[in-house]
Amino acid sequence: MPSVTRGAAQRLLPLVEKALGGPLPLRLRTWDGSEAGPPDAPVVVVRRRRALRRLLWQPGELGLAEAYLTGDLDIEGDLTDGLRTMWQPARDRGLQAPRLGITDRARAAATALALGAIGPPPPAPASRARLRGELHSRRRDRAAISHHYDLSNDFYALLLDETMAYSCAVWTSDDPACTVADAQRDKLGLICRKLALGPGDRLLDIGCGWGSLTLYAAERYKVEVTAVTLAREQADHVREQARNRGLEDLVDVQCRDYRDIEGGVYDAVATVEMGEHVGDAEYPAFAALLYRALRPRGRALIQQMSRGRQAPGGGAFIETYIAPDMHMCPMGDTIGLLEGAGLEVRTVESLREHYVRTVRAWHDTLEEHWHEFVALVGEETARVWRLYLAGGGLAFEERRMGVDQFLAVRPDEGR
Repeated sequence: MPSVTRGAAQRLLPLVEKALGGPLPLRLRTWDGSEAGPPDAPVVVVRRRRALRRLLWQPGELGLAEAYLTGDLDIEGDLTDGLRTMWQPARDRGLQAPRLGITDRARAAATALALGAIGPPPPAPASRARLRGELHSRRRDRAAISHHYDLSNDFYALLLDETMAYSCAVWTSDDPACTVADAQRDKLGLICRKLALGPGDRLLDIGCGWGSLTLYAAERYKVEVTAVTLAREQADHVREQARNRGLEDLVDVQCRDYRDIEGGVYDAVATVEMGEHVGDAEYPAFAALLYRALRPRGRALIQQMSRGRQAPGGGAFIETYIAPDMHMCPMGDTIGLLEGAGLEVRTVESLREHYVRTVRAWHDTLEEHWHEFVALVGEETARVWRLYLAGGGLAFEERRMGVDQFLAVRPDEGR
């Protein structure tokens, strides 16, 4: 009887299933054309032996992500569906990876040697953040913000809508004709109403992004806005938009660290998805700044991503390639931090389901304009964003991450 030749896929399958702690939910295809795994499942393609080297030197989420970013590994068809299927075993185990013993590691190394995958660690992808210095020092925070937000205004203009709002929208209608721009404007209106803004009020917008809230509040509510951002390209964009819309007398854009905000007592303070970048140890001082900046009875609106109590938050890939040094905490912890600074938390509203739909809209835009994104930033960076949006959308869908709006008030003495 002739011997059956086993391809790379058949040799890798037992190792993968050992690492997963159960059957592989995907079909595996390797560089030699061999396949293994369920026939009707999404297909993971290991295009080059280098993918195995990456996983040997860096097992887990980051090794897999970097193999994908470099094209050493791919998923056929819809990436979100593939990731959803791939992560099912981890969800079933409560996100706990099985522990591999010395024998398991030796067997994996022997298989990699037989497949010609042993060698030095491959170079990290060029798009990886490379930050230096003390965590959350001013210089390091500036570099972290620049890594993500200074990619280029053209990139974000293509990805986002005309509001240039890069945060969770609020979808008030299931009508397919409702666009992400409509949902972003509904979110901006909701924030302004919660802050009870009116003509002549002073608003401090910390982490203003491309000015969606700043410009909306100035234009619709005739509010005087001080807009603060660390990203120079964002500051330039907001100034240009304020000039074009005749809002120069109402909008003051400051490119500075939030810790350098000086003077002024504001009727309202808003910070939309900026608190995640502050840091765990630094958040009490950030909350104290919100308190100091407000007049008595002034209102603060904090829209902020959170993590589940037992969930890891952003994870190794997002924190290495998208938002380095990001820290998310559970909703209840944020309430305690705001109250600890002297603020009175009035309402908390979860927008988690809204972020699922928002990220899906951005992901659809990325896919529809894929070749334009590649021309702007290169294929590797485009793949970073494809993986980020697919994985991030799933994190919100599966309640590993959330986003909440906290409305707080600085109490008046004795009232």
